Amino acid sequence: MAKDHWSAEKYASAAGFVPKLTNTILSWLDCQPNDTILDIGCGDGQLTVQIAEAASNGQVLGLDASRSFISTAQQQYSKPNCTFKLQDCTTLSDCPEAVTGRWDKVFSNAAMHWILRNEDTRLNFFHSINKCLRTGGKFVFEMGGKGNVAEIQASFTAALLHIGFTNDQIKEINPWFFPSVDWMYQTLVDHGFEVERCELEYRPTKLNPDNAEKTGGIEGWVRLMGAQYLEAVNEIERDSVVKEICDVLDPIMTREEDGSKWIGYTRLRAVARKQ
Repeated sequence: MAKDHWSAEKYASAAGFVPKLTNTILSWLDCQPNDTILDIGCGDGQLTVQIAEAASNGQVLGLDASRSFISTAQQQYSKPNCTFKLQDCTTLSDCPEAVTGRWDKVFSNAAMHWILRNEDTRLNFFHSINKCLRTGGKFVFEMGGKGNVAEIQASFTAALLHIGFTNDQIKEINPWFFPSVDWMYQTLVDHGFEVERCELEYRPTKLNPDNAEKTGGIEGWVRLMGAQYLEAVNEIERDSVVKEICDVLDPIMTREEDGSKWIGYTRLRAVARKQ
């Protein structure tokens, strides 16, 4: 399994707003008391347990590849109807509890742009999601879409080019896949789904404030979310790369009226029914 960059504490400092900005996708999930729901890339479990509270007579299972996240979820949010399991969702077919063909709904928030990064496992993921659901069951998700955090991707690219990386090398270490509506729609159809809704929304989002630990603000986001970029950089150059990125981004992301920092999130969300 890949190196675990995550912890609930770091995520809360750098991107604690993510599980809070879920009103739209949760309304699309339309959770019912008897629903059985599989949460793909559940993180530290705080959103999963909210879903379980709505599915009070059902069952919810959260899966995530981060040992740290799953440990937090199991310790803080496990309930009789809400359980968690360590699972790399790029190989979801290896999880017998998931691919039962009996789940009413499969849900995912802010995770699939990581899960779909590898082209080699991308299509098998959708095949596995189909196998998880009962006939007529729904796949409901939100993720980064085409154009997501474009300013940050461009800043990483420029900073790495400056220290000798090639464009091909940078593309190889990019940790994300942000698809278009057309790509997602066709992929869902090709894997046995009827697409009920699929849309892209530009949603500028206020970052958490800076802090003394450098886990908030622009730097906190860059260090946590861009960890796979930074791992490829020689350790002696890493801080200077982060500084260059932050110096470029600061005037772009700062609002003049109050000094707050805003990131250019573009969200892709969909509801698709298994045929």
